[in-house]
Amino acid sequence: MAEATDPEFAGVVAKPLTAWEKLYGNAALRKAVVLAALALAWEIGARRIGNDLLFPTFSATVVAFWEGLKSGVLFQRTGYSLRLLLEGYAVGLACAALLTALATATRIGTDLLETLTAMFNPLPSIALLPLALLWFGLGQLSLIFVLVHAVLWSVALNTHSGFRGVSETLRMVGRNYGLKGVRYVTQILVPAALPSILTGLKIGWAFAWRTLIAAELVFGVSTGSGGLGWYVFENKNQLETANVFAGLFTVILVGLLVENLVFRTIERATLRRWGMEP
Repeated sequence: MAEATDPEFAGVVAKPLTAWEKLYGNAALRKAVVLAALALAWEIGARRIGNDLLFPTFSATVVAFWEGLKSGVLFQRTGYSLRLLLEGYAVGLACAALLTALATATRIGTDLLETLTAMFNPLPSIALLPLALLWFGLGQLSLIFVLVHAVLWSVALNTHSGFRGVSETLRMVGRNYGLKGVRYVTQILVPAALPSILTGLKIGWAFAWRTLIAAELVFGVSTGSGGLGWYVFENKNQLETANVFAGLFTVILVGLLVENLVFRTIERATLRRWGMEP
């Protein structure tokens, strides 16, 4: 039996990649090189300035970061911040789910979500902190309130936009299978809108993380305790600039870990596995 091959590609042999092409094709290695270049530029620039009080070197920051880890203070402050963040993030997701469900079910709900989003999404979350302190007092509820605001609108808006973008063909498939209510949402709308939902989750996380650090700068001053934001403010008052940079370095590191470990893992398990992302 003759082999069915395209004559145009007959005899074509795939060319093996060179060592350089393999290295260049490694995204993790490319990013590591970028980070190393930034660290080197930081070190050289700080040494040229020659003022550790104004701008410490990268090596001094790493030493301060390591000392903070050894003493346990950075672990303690990071844990405090992450615990508050997760509480506010969870409440924000629950509120976003309720608003999105209402908007998906009724036109009034859609109008309500679009109106509230247009009103409150442009409003910086940190601007609500004075009202939160007035309403809830000097407690964690004030921080959770501003975190909910940071998470709610981006997640609800992206989720609702993803639901509205689901093709009519998929909707008809769901109806033909007799799917209604929760089953219709979980088996048809959510999988199809997952790229938009994940985008909203990542935006909500980024907004919440930076809002929390900014809020702790104010909240920490009021209570004398707090997380990474208070750690940065406290060391700034003590002119420990290397520790300030170490605190900011920790904020960046947590953001990178969440992005590359949590969200990338979710994307690999869903979007890339299902062929929804290249």
